[in-house]
Amino acid sequence: MTEQNREPIPAIDDQCWFLTGPTASGKTAAALVLAERINAEIISLDSMAIYRGMDIGTAKPTAEQRQQVVHHMLDILEPDQEFSVAEYLQRAHRIVEDIYQRGKQALFVGGTPMYLKVLLRGIFGGPAADWEFRKQVEQQVELHGKEALHRQLAQVDPVSAHKFHPNDIRRVTRALEVYHLTGEPISHQQQEFENQYRSGKRFVFQLSWPREQLHRRIEERVEAMFENGLVEEVSRLLETYEQLGRTALQAVGYREVIEYLRGERDLETTKQQVVFHTRRFARRQETWFRGFPECQPISMTAEMTAGDVVDSIMALAAE
Repeated sequence: MTEQNREPIPAIDDQCWFLTGPTASGKTAAALVLAERINAEIISLDSMAIYRGMDIGTAKPTAEQRQQVVHHMLDILEPDQEFSVAEYLQRAHRIVEDIYQRGKQALFVGGTPMYLKVLLRGIFGGPAADWEFRKQVEQQVELHGKEALHRQLAQVDPVSAHKFHPNDIRRVTRALEVYHLTGEPISHQQQEFENQYRSGKRFVFQLSWPREQLHRRIEERVEAMFENGLVEEVSRLLETYEQLGRTALQAVGYREVIEYLRGERDLETTKQQVVFHTRRFARRQETWFRGFPECQPISMTAEMTAGDVVDSIMALAAE
């Protein structure tokens, strides 16, 4: 029996501003200038910055930067807690309403593609979770592995199977669950929802770097994180929490350092792994951004200041 559908959550207000881009693209510096220029408060668009104590590895805005401009959606959960995309969007709606009541603009800043998607498109509700079905799926994975589960999805929903990596068990399971409960692929239902709730004109700007320059910036970012105490930060987290939650463990850098602390590799190899995984994450981010026609790219160069970036954004916004 199909359970009652959860209510969909609409996209965020069309007048909100967005500054996105891959990791290490310079979003934070530009956002501070832009927020002052448009009289805005900043809402984090980063799925890992929501966690307390995960500061260095997430390149979270500093205390001084937060004094300069009001920030929201930072340090709202413990690292062993889970947080869904739907919860993020619900909170975002409430925060935007409060910001508007103070007579200010709302500026979303960050690079989490799924968060950006739900802000621009809303969330298709779909049927409520079938926990018995999910338990059966977990048993299947233990017996036959993730690849077999992914092949099962490909048979009933090839569009979703193409989008979801076999390692993304959570989304593969959800897609199978929706098909099990409704008899229709989740990809079809999501497309209908997104077409119905597609956003209007938006102020969505993406910082875009040449690939080689972005790679160098990522290398510098990773080196700085280790110099600033990433290993010590992870050690403190493990002392406080026996283990990080599934969501927090997805943050690039934390899993690798945990493995280093367990003696699975040396420090230099760990740094190389973090650089490699960060570059791969940046490529995935850029792929996502290309799928959003609202995104207006800002072509970045090493000579540009944060003020220059904001001048380019304001010129595009005025068109």
